[in-house]
Amino acid sequence: MRQHISRRNLLQTLALTGAAAGICLRTASPASAATGSALTVPDLLDATADSDGTKAFTLSMQTGTTEILSGISSATCGFNQAFLGPVIKVSQGDTVRMDITNNLDDVSTVHWHGAHIPPAVDGGPQNTIEAGATFSPSFEINQAACTLWFHPHALGTTSEQVASGLASMIIVDDDTDGAAALPSDYGTDQFPLILQSLPISTAGVIRYTTADELATSTSFPLLVNGANVGVAGTPTLDVDASRIRLHLLNASIADIITITRTDGASITQVATDAALLAAPLSITSLRLVGGERAEICLDVTSGADVTLQATVTAGGARGGSGTSSILTVTSTATSAADDLPSSLNTFTALDVSSPDATRTIALSNSGNTMLINGVAGTTMDAMEAAEIMTTLGATEVWTITNATGLTHSFHLHDVPFQVQSINGAAPTGAYAQWKDTILISPQSTNVIAMQFTDYADNTYGYMLHCHNTVHEDEGMMAMLMVMTD
Repeated sequence: MRQHISRRNLLQTLALTGAAAGICLRTASPASAATGSALTVPDLLDATADSDGTKAFTLSMQTGTTEILSGISSATCGFNQAFLGPVIKVSQGDTVRMDITNNLDDVSTVHWHGAHIPPAVDGGPQNTIEAGATFSPSFEINQAACTLWFHPHALGTTSEQVASGLASMIIVDDDTDGAAALPSDYGTDQFPLILQSLPISTAGVIRYTTADELATSTSFPLLVNGANVGVAGTPTLDVDASRIRLHLLNASIADIITITRTDGASITQVATDAALLAAPLSITSLRLVGGERAEICLDVTSGADVTLQATVTAGGARGGSGTSSILTVTSTATSAADDLPSSLNTFTALDVSSPDATRTIALSNSGNTMLINGVAGTTMDAMEAAEIMTTLGATEVWTITNATGLTHSFHLHDVPFQVQSINGAAPTGAYAQWKDTILISPQSTNVIAMQFTDYADNTYGYMLHCHNTVHEDEGMMAMLMVMTD
């Protein structure tokens, strides 16, 4: 029998041995805050083509060390590298296979957050990958342009493994006129920004709970694509384009991040986490709860630099706070970009006049035990006993009540949803269109609607949960079965 080594012990051991040996596989190079350093742009992961046209991507879940705090090596994990991973870019209609090898010492999974795929390959707690094993799910990219991400989703270890660095992005493209009007040359005018408010001790040990591990020695540096902006300074990006597109992901385990421009000017949002917006939306701030994504466009020309900043607020019992500049964009372009089209996508509201089902999803807690409908989803048996069951094609309306004094990040697997109301008021801005992750305020009531399309399975299920991964591990997760009949 394989000896089990807890990830907590592994991280602490690697942190100590890495610090002693001075090992660092991926570092954030120190630089002054005034000059910053060039934005780290994750590599695109190359695919190999099978004879049937399937695009195969190879991912290795592995451990390593990374210098997050200046001069201190931390034990980390990543996909194909020591921390975070490459970006995967695909198009609607592609058939892909993900060849994932788990080189950790713990069981894990890889979940394709926001992907509309069958539950047997969704990467939830039923799709476990044992230490040393390989899992090769295959599925069709069955959705239009959007920003997805991938991360572990095993029972009880999600927060630990995500905080350690097992997270990266999937960019989905399509051939519509709306998508074609947006910058799409990766690394030239299209860039990912993976943002993390990361709990870490002064000794460099990454934290992942709200209990005793978040001691007074814990700080919450803000990372942009794996680089600590407090150490490396504001990341800089020099381009020759007059417009760039940024795919934003809040990969923090708990904290909320709000994006603004330092000059107070407007930002153009072009997509939520689930889809392109019907039309470009001019905003002055963009709030992202843990797991939430968005796409924005910035118009830049020579002599008119643009700097983005992020304000972090705690999304749990403890967390980060404060405002940091996260990107300064400089362009050599001398002429302004053409106006974006007035229409990017077609948004059709769901007909909820006679839904097939209405449900209440009650979020509550008893101390550090988090509950959905009175059940702590910490085991498969508990979730199966309280599973929500629906049928293919059903349109449903859910009322999500939050009886806790905590902020939650609600995420539904399988299909996106439409917010109907927040404390009785109609949603505004991007929250009025397709979403798959939303902020749930303390003592609030949120109503959402969705339709279950394309995929059903009487054995494998999807998850609905809080994407504050600490709360998820503490039980705020339930199982959803979309049945064939």
